[in-house]
Amino acid sequence: MTTLLQRLIALLPPGRTLLDPAQLAAYESDGLTAFRSTPLGVVVPESQEEVIALVRFCHAEKLPFVARGSGTGLSGGSLPIAGGIVIALNRLNRILQVDPAQRIAVVEPGVVNLAVTAAARPYGLHFAPDPSSQSICTIGGNVAFNSGGAHCLKYGMTSNHVLGLKAVLATGEIVEFGGASREQVGPDWTGLFVGHEGLFGVVLEVTLQLLPAAETFHTVLAGYRSLEAAGDAVAAVIASGLLPGAIEIMDALALEAAVAAVHADYPPGSAAVLIVELEGPREVVAADLLRLDEILAASGAAEVRVARDAAERLAIWKGRKSAFSAVGRLSPDFIVQDGVVPRRRLGEALRRIGEMAAGSGVRVANVFHAGDGNLHPLIMYDGRIPDAFTRAEALAGKILRMCVEMGGSITGEHGVGAEKRDYMPEMFTADELDCLGRIRAAFDPLGIANPGKMFPSGEPPVMSLGQRGLHPLEQAGTISRE
Repeated sequence: MTTLLQRLIALLPPGRTLLDPAQLAAYESDGLTAFRSTPLGVVVPESQEEVIALVRFCHAEKLPFVARGSGTGLSGGSLPIAGGIVIALNRLNRILQVDPAQRIAVVEPGVVNLAVTAAARPYGLHFAPDPSSQSICTIGGNVAFNSGGAHCLKYGMTSNHVLGLKAVLATGEIVEFGGASREQVGPDWTGLFVGHEGLFGVVLEVTLQLLPAAETFHTVLAGYRSLEAAGDAVAAVIASGLLPGAIEIMDALALEAAVAAVHADYPPGSAAVLIVELEGPREVVAADLLRLDEILAASGAAEVRVARDAAERLAIWKGRKSAFSAVGRLSPDFIVQDGVVPRRRLGEALRRIGEMAAGSGVRVANVFHAGDGNLHPLIMYDGRIPDAFTRAEALAGKILRMCVEMGGSITGEHGVGAEKRDYMPEMFTADELDCLGRIRAAFDPLGIANPGKMFPSGEPPVMSLGQRGLHPLEQAGTISRE
């Protein structure tokens, strides 16, 4: 055992530094399981003071580190760096304060997303961001990647609900940005920090905005004979001026998976299902649902169902929330992509994805936040078949390029991570990327916080996703394929 490891182990009580290969295996990847990397070790702090001591140790030793929560990310954002350590934050899971008068909650980064709403519910409040993984994902990861969810159409992303935070920068400096109020003076450091993808340091404490729980819901399920028709219906709903809490689409393959996994009851024979949920005061919802009924009737829906009670509403959402994992019943491997297109071009985008999938001979299931144009094509492949992953990844690249060409983005909520960094030059100029790099260096001059992520140059070398035979980190010997 090296002297460095011995000194690292000494920073925490016995049993909280993991070095055994069997222990490290659980941390080798996040939700992007196509690539794996074995860290030097995993440390499990239980207090903010221990996290600070670990980061300062890494700075002094120029030791790369990656902060990690539940590992539900889908862009390789918490992929370990060989020769570096993983700082696992799950045990920093205290809800420090719930203040119903100010409508805030102060939590540590390891608190599970859904636990915040559970703590706020007795006061008639809730935490709005609701990623599909909300029952297991943690607030620290939500902050790092500016997570969204089905209801981000009406309520916005995580950044819209973070009022303040405390963090330890990669230099070891402790910073506190924002506070309990939206009334802040000076630069919006909190807004800059949210979405940092772990490149600035480690969040220690987050002040979250809570919102009043909706008085009532009106959840509608509409089946369509074509995916493009469902996409056009979304554009019609938005163009009408309605602002639903959520608008979601699932295509036939996603429906098949959800039915098999959780026995969801969706209109049979549908090429796509549209889920629209109105929420808010009873009077407002009562007026809006009449307009929504007119729009769906004119959209060519083959069947429209309305949830009659809370149980039926939860059943509809259970199928949608389980869609990502359910696709595992249809394919041994799949890539969950995350791009954005303008809503007015949603139908066109879905048609083009279908054409590209057919031309590539690759199956694609579509599940996405239709209300804000956030696509989540699930690109299926069998990793045991030679070149299957390469073909799937090439299709993923074509879809991302299509999003940029349409005036959209390469990511809506999953982040850039290791997966999409090669596409950054397609969205940003060289000067813009240089500016982003200088901002990162201001927080982390040594480049030890989650290195190799987001930026398309530097360490390690980069190739185009659609052209390379090896992942950039794989070329450098940092990661390996399964």
